Amino acid sequence: MKFEAQSNQTVLVVDSETDFLDWVKQQLKASGVRVITETNATNAFKVFCLEKPDLVLTELHLRPATGLELLAKIRGESANAMVIVMSAFGTTQSVIESMKLGAFDFLRKESAPFTMKVVVDSALKAAAELRAATPTKPSLTVEQYRDDIVGRSEAMQSVFKMVGRVAMSDAPVLVTGESGCGKELVARAIHTYSERNKKPLIAINCAAIPENLLESELFGHEKGAFTGAATQRIGRFEQCKGGTLFLDEIGEMPMPVQSKLLRVLQEGEFSRVGGNATIRADVRIVAATNRNLDQAITAKEFREDLYYRLNVVGIHLPPLRARVEDIRPLAEYFLSRIAQQQHRPLLQLSEESIHVMESYPWPGNVRELQNTLQRAVVLATSDVLLPKDLPLGQVSGGGESVAASPVLPATLTSGDIPTIEEAASALFDAFQREGEGRELLPWVEEDFTRRAMAVTSNNQVKASKLLGITRATLRKRLERLNGTAAQE
Repeated sequence: MKFEAQSNQTVLVVDSETDFLDWVKQQLKASGVRVITETNATNAFKVFCLEKPDLVLTELHLRPATGLELLAKIRGESANAMVIVMSAFGTTQSVIESMKLGAFDFLRKESAPFTMKVVVDSALKAAAELRAATPTKPSLTVEQYRDDIVGRSEAMQSVFKMVGRVAMSDAPVLVTGESGCGKELVARAIHTYSERNKKPLIAINCAAIPENLLESELFGHEKGAFTGAATQRIGRFEQCKGGTLFLDEIGEMPMPVQSKLLRVLQEGEFSRVGGNATIRADVRIVAATNRNLDQAITAKEFREDLYYRLNVVGIHLPPLRARVEDIRPLAEYFLSRIAQQQHRPLLQLSEESIHVMESYPWPGNVRELQNTLQRAVVLATSDVLLPKDLPLGQVSGGGESVAASPVLPATLTSGDIPTIEEAASALFDAFQREGEGRELLPWVEEDFTRRAMAVTSNNQVKASKLLGITRATLRKRLERLNGTAAQE
């Protein structure tokens, strides 16, 4: 077993069994790591405070304090301390409690000859990266932390100017951009800065409501209008009187509903489903889509006359990869909001993590950035976010968590480019750790499929091309994987 620790790193090992201490000491000293051993939890804490080791390996069952109590004291003394808890008799509860208290990892002693190398190397590398990291100073003002839309790029400044120009009118606005860019935030800003801000803003996702229900959702229905209409229903247009109605995913609206919406925009009035009474519509319309509506019109999937009625004022949101200068302030904003929502200390970004984020293409745009930081905050073991803490490509634009890659172990960061031999070796190491009871190829197939869906923002056409399979094969594979997930 060869460890790849940097020189001059110190490891404190705490265990009541001297034979195990001797074994660990022999393994670690072979790589030039300075090793300190202790059999008593009280003495171990004193040594930690004096020596400030890079890593602590502690047995769970100690005296006079337990390993969990020692972990809590160490993390209370140093929020960035790297601690690995070990046990031959670890229970589910002890594993969960260890990670809850901030342990870097939990190691079962029976697997130590096979897994200790990866875990210790990873922890020592993380400790070295943390000491070398350059914490950033906030770039946002107190007022900017309270903004709903954050952006300093020229593209976003143009968006802000357009919002200011259109806010005081009642002209329909069409917001376009990729999924996850923040189109609803633009709609909210238009409403907030308009004279309608005392009235409601109601948002409807046109793609999420079945065609036979969308018309009733928008315009309401009379009692007995159709099977199941036991009572009269007031639609969103009436509920939103005097306010702003945000129609998200307008490109997915069925053609029959498009016709009725067109009448509202032209005449300013509508009727409930099954009713004859004409109702005036006092509503400002803001619509959004990630589709190319010109193509939809050519394909006879969207009405051209409705398009021109909606697109009186057009606002386009560029993808996050086209406005790299917005990544840092957005990340700071999300970290501040997450800390406030979860009642926990504010984490800092390191310059290294910012560089990694600015180099990533963000297929899920701002939504993916937010989800990535939420996951990073939950799983972080220090008060400074490092590149290793950022699960890039593991969270899709829709917010669905994707399994971590088995190919790259914790000892490889996002900036490392492994050779085929290194990747294959890491794959088999990961499979030994995580693939118990499974076969290697199906395990890899599942991970690659989920990852392909994540990096293509769940676009099956692009994902199938990336994987080199047909879309039909991909669809069957996803159905099988989703069925497996449901059973588990």
